[in-house]
Amino acid sequence: MSAPRERAAARWYDAEAGPLVRPYAMTGGRTRPGEVGVPLDLIALVAAVDTGAGPGEDSLLGPEHRALLSLCAAGVQSVAELAADADLPVGVVRVLVGDLLQAGRVQVSRPVPPARLPDERILREVIDGLRAL
Repeated sequence: MSAPRERAAARWYDAEAGPLVRPYAMTGGRTRPGEVGVPLDLIALVAAVDTGAGPGEDSLLGPEHRALLSLCAAGVQSVAELAADADLPVGVVRVLVGDLLQAGRVQVSRPVPPARLPDERILREVIDGLRAL
C-alpha cells in the first residue's frame, strides 16, 4: 500500500473505537425519515412492537436498527434518549426509527401537550371532594 493510502486508511480507523462509520453510511445517504405520518422530533416516544419476528427477520436489519430495537424493548424512550443511549447523532436515529416504523417494528407517539392536561385547580378540588367523603 502506498503512503497516502496508508494515511487515508489510518484516518478511518481508531485503535480504541475500531473502524469509524460515517452517519450517512448508516442511513444509506438519507438525511430525513420516510413518510411516517408522525413527527420524529426529540420528544417523540418510541416503543418496540412485538411482531414475533424470528432471527431471520432481524438479520435483515442493520446493527444500528437492532441496537435501537433492544433499547426500545426495555421501555418507551424518546428519540433524544435513544440517540444518547445508542451514541448516535439524532439525525441518524430519526432516519433509523423511521425505517423501523415503516417496517412495523416500533410505534411512535407524541407526549400529551401541557395545554391538554387537566388544570391543577380541578385536580385539587377532586382530591378535596374525595377526602370529604
